[in-house]
Parts: sequence; structure tokens; C-alpha cells
Amino acid sequence: MIVLAALAVLLPFTGAAAGLLGSRVPRRRTSARTARRRAAWLAVAPVALAAVAAVWLAGWQATGGGEVAAWPVRIETGSVPISVGLQVGGLAALVGVLVTVVALAVQVYSVGYMRDDPRYPSYSSFISLFTSAMLLVVYAGDLIVLYVGWEIMGLCSYLLIGHWWEDRANSRAAVKAFLVTRLGDVGFLFGIFTLGLSAGSFRIDDILAADLPKGTLVAATMLLLAGVAGKSAQVPLHTWLPDAMAGPTPISALIHAATMVAAGIFVVARLYPAFLAAQPTLDVLGVIAAVGMLGAALAALAQDDLKRVLAYSTISQLALMAGALAAGSEHAAIFHLVTHGAFKALLFLCAGVVIHHVESNLMSHMGGLRSALPVTFWTMTIGFAALAGLPPASGFFSKDAVIAAIERAHGPAQPFLYGCALVTVGVTGAYAARAWLRTFFGSPRTAVLPHAGDHGHRRVPRSMLWPVVLLAVPALGLGFAGVRDLDAESAATSVVIALLGAGVVYALWRGAPELDPARMLGPFRAPCERAFYLDAVYDRLVARPVLRLARGVVRADDRVVDGAVRGSGRAAVGLSGLLRLAQNGNAQLYVTGLLAGVLLIAVAVVVLG
Repeated sequence: MIVLAALAVLLPFTGAAAGLLGSRVPRRRTSARTARRRAAWLAVAPVALAAVAAVWLAGWQATGGGEVAAWPVRIETGSVPISVGLQVGGLAALVGVLVTVVALAVQVYSVGYMRDDPRYPSYSSFISLFTSAMLLVVYAGDLIVLYVGWEIMGLCSYLLIGHWWEDRANSRAAVKAFLVTRLGDVGFLFGIFTLGLSAGSFRIDDILAADLPKGTLVAATMLLLAGVAGKSAQVPLHTWLPDAMAGPTPISALIHAATMVAAGIFVVARLYPAFLAAQPTLDVLGVIAAVGMLGAALAALAQDDLKRVLAYSTISQLALMAGALAAGSEHAAIFHLVTHGAFKALLFLCAGVVIHHVESNLMSHMGGLRSALPVTFWTMTIGFAALAGLPPASGFFSKDAVIAAIERAHGPAQPFLYGCALVTVGVTGAYAARAWLRTFFGSPRTAVLPHAGDHGHRRVPRSMLWPVVLLAVPALGLGFAGVRDLDAESAATSVVIALLGAGVVYALWRGAPELDPARMLGPFRAPCERAFYLDAVYDRLVARPVLRLARGVVRADDRVVDGAVRGSGRAAVGLSGLLRLAQNGNAQLYVTGLLAGVLLIAVAVVVLG
């Protein structure tokens, strides 16, 4: 069965390599339409086969097949060896299905969404490479192998966010995402080294079985937490995710809803015994989660850009998962990770349909789209219901599992975490209702948009609608897998709080549909819209001092280092000028100098005896 895991990793990688090489074929040999069709097949077919392999492997695991592993290559490093192989347990099999299904939906969706883009072949190839890297993270049994996939994901994220690099805002967003996540990855790599060197092996099973000192575990898991915060966009390394919405919307669905941002949560769950033995790390994770879930939810409530609403929502929902992990329940965290991957990918792809239709990201340009986009309306309604945690959508069951786990937890951070979680539920219901109402209800506001097609709208390709419909199925029904563990009291409390938040927004919208319900934030709206000015703080405390230091280094290099080099050159030129005075070709001067030298020697002999 391990062959299926290897195929799931290698098939998208092969498709990516073929797509990148095929995109280099001169255009005069093939038409642009033929090249795009070939790229679409190279993108969709390998990922579809990888999804079949992942589903088959997960089904075998579910029927009691047990964990499978293979260690074909052992690389000696002179200290701790690296085992290049795969290992698939229940957690990896489940997340592998999520990754491949969402990646397949995004590849099919992108065929229509990017049909007029001349760089579609490279775009689809980078998605395939990203999918392969994420599956390597999921199926890896060695932390170094996991780190390889972890870094390739970061590279693909940079390339895909900056796909439309001609716009400087897009390229800056890509660079910001790359730098912020790399900052966290420094700590992540040192955490891997700490665990591997202490356990004498980088194999995950060996590390979890080793009897490591508590201090070592705390230090290692704290370092790993830096990488988790970067990849999963948690405080304080979350600022890259909203800006990453500059990339194509299908990339937001793949990377920033269901896969890359879930990698950090997955790694904590994969190494959960080590984190459980390092309680101070879980306490820190709990505080980070509490601040992140509520702060991001408030920021989502104030945004006008539909994709940024979903971006801040992602940060908030990932913080809920982190809160479940801090509360000691990896099962609740993974349950919510899987359902969130389904309904958030659905929401992003639906947002892409809306944006494609009205040619604007802003909800102030939307409204009244319920009749124009009926399929998108119903599927996005399912997505918003799951996001708000309303029954019977999947998010209702998984969010209840998270809230119940946090309620039952113990520790110094538990009251703060539980309070923030309940408030976040209410704010989530509010911003989900606001986005739903402003997008699909009220008066249409798209007639004033420039560059629109016939009747102010663009036709939505069928390839964009089928993935949306298919993702609506797990977004609606996936939660029933956890119905037996439902905590009725906790579920009722969270539903009432969510409906209260949604009800306040509906009341404000009903009274004045043309006005934004976010006005209820009053003077607090501006800080929420700017995400509490954290980017400005980083700019003042980090970016500007670093730039000043860099300019100082440049000046020192120019004036001191290069100045010394230039000064030595000028000194050599000056000395050569003096020597040139004596070497002017005048024979009489040479003879005079010779006689003067002889005279000096003679005098010296006489004087010194």
C-alpha cells in the first residue's frame, strides 16, 4: 500500500515537470489554444490519479489496514542519518485525501478561470508541484524529508501569489509571504535539529519514542511553533495571508484555505505527544490562538474586499484549531481542519465565480446576485453556514468539537481561550451574514463598473461551476462523521451565539440595505479594517530600522571598504608619478645620479672607516 502513497506524491510532480517543460516549446510549433489544452491535461490527469490513490489508501486505513511505512534510502550524514521514505497512518491518510481532492477541484476550476491567461501552463504546473510538496509533508516519516516538502511549498506559494507580477502590489505580496514564512522556518529548522540530534534520529517514530528531557522538548517545540505560526498564519506571523489575496482566487482556495496553511496544524498533530510533554508550549499556543481567533474575526467583519474577509476568516479558523490543540484535543483540531478545508475552499471558489462575474473584489460593488448566480448562491450559502457553525453544515459539528474541547480544558490560559472562542463564534456569525447579505441581496451595484462585458457581467464557464457543486457536498455532509461525539449543550450555546451575531447584522442591514452593517463597529471599525495597525507597527519597528541599517552598511561599504580600495589606487598612482620623474629618458640625469651615488658611497666609506 505504500506504493499508493509514493504514486500520490510522484504523479503531481511528474505532471509539474512535464507542464514546465511543455511550456518551453516554441509557440510557432503549437497554437496557444493547443498549449493550454495540453497543459490542462497535464495538470488535471495526474492530480486526479493522485486523488484516487489517496482515497484508496484512506479507505484501506479506515477498514483496519494499519499504518504502512517504507524506508528505501538511508543517507549517512556523519552524525544523525536521514531516512528518505514515507509513512502513512490514519492522520496522514485523511489529510492526504483533503489535499488531493481540493487540488483536483482547483485544477479543474482553473481551466475556466485562467483560460485567457498566457502563463496558464506554468501556473498549473506550479499548482501540481505544490500539491506534490504538500503530500510529501503529509506522508513523510522523517522530519528532514518533511522539511523538504515544507520549503518547496513556500517556493510555490511565492510563485503563485506573484503570478500576475506585472502589478507591483502582487509582487510585493509574494515577497512578503515568502519572507514572513521564511522567518518562521528558521525556528522550525532549528526545532527539527534539536529533536533529531537529541533523539539520535530524524524519524518521527524514533523521536516520539525517545525519552527526551522536558527542557529539550520545550525548546524544540517552541522553535517548531515559529514555523507553525508562519505557515498557518498565526499571530504574530499572520500578516502575509491577507496580502496574499493578490494572487489568483483558485490559489487562495488551494494554498490559503485547505493545504499550506493547514500544514502547521498538521505538524503539531503529527508530533502531538512531544507537544503534550511540553505544557509551556501548549500554554503559549493557547494564548496565540485566543488573540488570533478574535482579532482576525474582528478584522474580517470590517473588510470590504470579499477575499480579504475570507483570508481573515482563515486566520481565525486556524486559530480555533490551534486552540483545540492547546486544549489537548488533536482529534477536534483535525476534524475542524478537514471540514474547514472543504467549506473554505468552497467559499473561495464561489468568491472567484462572483469576482469573475462582476469583475471586482469589493462587496460594495456587489449585491443582488442571487438570481444572476443561483448555483453560486446556494453553494456559497452552504459554505457560509458551515463557517458560522450552523446545523446541519459540517462546520457545526467540527466547531462544536473544538468549543467543547476548549471548555473541558485545564490550565492558566483556559478561561481566556474559552472566552475568546465564544466571542469569536458570535463575530464569525456576524461577518458571515454580512458577506452573504452584501453579495447576494439588496440592489445590484455592478452597472457602474468599468470594463464589464455584456449587461455588465461576464459569463461563468462550466468548469468553474462543477468543482463548486462537488465541494458543496462535503461542506454540507462531512460533519455527520462526528455526530456521535456531539456535545448538545455546547452546540446549543455556540449556535445561539452565532445566530445572535448574524441577527444583529441582519437587523442593521434590513434597516438600511444600502449601508454597510459594519458601521456597528463605530470608531473601532478603522482599527479593525487595518488589522489593528500591526503592519504599520512592523514597518516602524522592524522594516524601517532594517532599511536604515542596510543603508548604513551600503554607505560604510562605499566610503570605508571601497574608499580604502580607491585610496590605495590613488596612492599607487601618486607614487608612480614620483618614480616617473626619475625615469624620463634623460641620459645626463642618469649619469649625474650615478656619480652622486658613487660619491655618497665613497664619503660613507671614509667617514665610517
